[in-house]
Amino acid sequence: MPDVIQLLPEYLANQIAAGEVVQRPASVVKELLENAVDANATQVQLIVKDAGKQLVQVVDNGAGMSPTDARMSLERHATSKIRTTDDLFRIRTLGFRGEALASIAAVAQVELRTKQRDQDTGSLLLVEGSQISSQQPVACPDGTSISVKNLFFNVPARRNFLKSNAVEMRHILDEFQHVALANPQITFSLYQNELEVFNLPAGKLSQRIVAVLGNSYKEQLAQVEEVTPFIAVRGFIGKPESAKKSRGDQFFFVNNRFIRSAYLNHAVLTAYEGLLPKDTHPFYVLFLELDPKTIDINVHPTKTEIKFEDEKTVYAIVRAAVKQSLGLHNMAPSLDFDGDVNFAPIQPLRLSGNERSSFDPDDAPRDALASAAARAAGSKASPRDKNARPDAYERQIPPRPTEQAKRELEEFYKALGQVSVPDVEHEATAKGVLVPSAVAFTAAQAVPPELPVTPAAAPAPQLPLRDTGGPGHKVLQVHQQYLLVPVKSGMMLIDQVAARERILYEQYAAELERENGASQTLLFPRTVTFTPQDFAVLLELTETLQALGFRFSEFGKHTIAVEGIPADVPARHEKELLEGLIEQFRTHAGPVKLDRREQVARALARRVAGSAGQVRLSEVEMNALVDRLFACQVPNYAPDGRRTLVLMELGQLQDLFRRP
Repeated sequence: MPDVIQLLPEYLANQIAAGEVVQRPASVVKELLENAVDANATQVQLIVKDAGKQLVQVVDNGAGMSPTDARMSLERHATSKIRTTDDLFRIRTLGFRGEALASIAAVAQVELRTKQRDQDTGSLLLVEGSQISSQQPVACPDGTSISVKNLFFNVPARRNFLKSNAVEMRHILDEFQHVALANPQITFSLYQNELEVFNLPAGKLSQRIVAVLGNSYKEQLAQVEEVTPFIAVRGFIGKPESAKKSRGDQFFFVNNRFIRSAYLNHAVLTAYEGLLPKDTHPFYVLFLELDPKTIDINVHPTKTEIKFEDEKTVYAIVRAAVKQSLGLHNMAPSLDFDGDVNFAPIQPLRLSGNERSSFDPDDAPRDALASAAARAAGSKASPRDKNARPDAYERQIPPRPTEQAKRELEEFYKALGQVSVPDVEHEATAKGVLVPSAVAFTAAQAVPPELPVTPAAAPAPQLPLRDTGGPGHKVLQVHQQYLLVPVKSGMMLIDQVAARERILYEQYAAELERENGASQTLLFPRTVTFTPQDFAVLLELTETLQALGFRFSEFGKHTIAVEGIPADVPARHEKELLEGLIEQFRTHAGPVKLDRREQVARALARRVAGSAGQVRLSEVEMNALVDRLFACQVPNYAPDGRRTLVLMELGQLQDLFRRP
């Protein structure tokens, strides 16, 4: 029998090895950016075309390479980072295996320009499929520029597995984000199809977080710092009110290397225990510094997994550090004297009593309004009394305002050219709104004209009512959360939010099938600006959102102009709606990966149903909700598996009252 085992050709072995390191354009971005950081660069530029399929170029002003080193860098297992086995336990650099450039060169066309600072000329190498076609001296700036063109040009099957440009660009942004957050001392810039996406000057970590993740975190950062002989934990966490539905903005760095660790994430979550709303996740950017001998980073090709020698101690210290920061935040605001990202706008000087500040001329109407409310409520606390509890006015109000208080408020509103208090009371009573005190009058008047006085949800579409069968068969609402429905066999209790979610989900799913979702056109288009990451997700979902009834167009950098929204979605909150939709889409609702359209339908249904919250429904609305739920294909469960209704048989009810 002839021998059958033989060595693979070098080019084939390189392509197989490249499959572990280079999975998509984002893998190339990660390796090239990390090499630039290891080269001690202070300025790094990333240029991407066609979501990296056509070009990924990284330009840095680092140390550069000699002609010999430039050629050797493209060989497999060639590295300057380690020499002996012991060096594996002292790794401080991001790269050390010597596989990245060789793997990239095996599946792409590479152009490498590099020059050392003490040399007059640099080197230019052209590589195609692991083969160096030319090397020659060239004039170029200090540092290194690597251009990776036509990725997977010689492996067409791999290229066919790449996703859409929006998906691939989102992965590129994630890798860029990791390296930029880990190195705030380096200036980074990112260009996509010749358009600038990021321009991040060197600065502090807090400033880099705001620049990368968006201004929404500007006043939500709480500093974390805990140094022990074993480990140092530094960074920032988000205040509890900044928690989101998605886990996207959570970053761990160990010795400046981005890692993923469910174990450490659990440590952070336990520190937030009791502070977060249900199904929300905190934001954090945490850096762990510890002896390289106590960790093993060589457990996965992407080096994003890590093993700790004493993981229980790491868990305990991370949890304690986060908990301590949350405790300090509850007592005093987080101060950062070297930057302004942790400060809210400075408030003008506030005085007590009837005094007025020359620095705050606009406070007079608010002061008079609050003073009148306090007098009507019989409160001894002045609206400017710094020792008074913020809710003192609400806690000390009588059941109804006095006649004198009404007259004072009426005179005040007449002076402002607004309607009188009795008019407000009459209008509110006609709408079924209980106005218990003078404070309620002032709150109603303080609402901008375009907002409703009561935070009610948009009414459900009017449908034919069910036959109630008489007074004893009416639907009743319990605690503005549940509907009690009498049925022949007993009683049914319906969760109105879960029911809405099921109804909306089936409606959106049907519209996506027909691709003709009804849309309500806004009177004036509204602009919405996103972070680069969210904008990439939005581009990915554009076709699906338009099928649901959203109408928008690009309007500048990471900005869209919203012209229309689905017909049954409340207006005025387009930004919150789209941001929440993107967050929920990222979570991939449910234990299995769903079709994109089903994900969007579920996310939008949950967002719209949840925004209605606990509201009082009219009899017409209750009956319409029940009728629409019973008309659903799967009325018993919400899309994520939660129950929408519970049925109690008449026998079960009778058993509750039988003598034991």
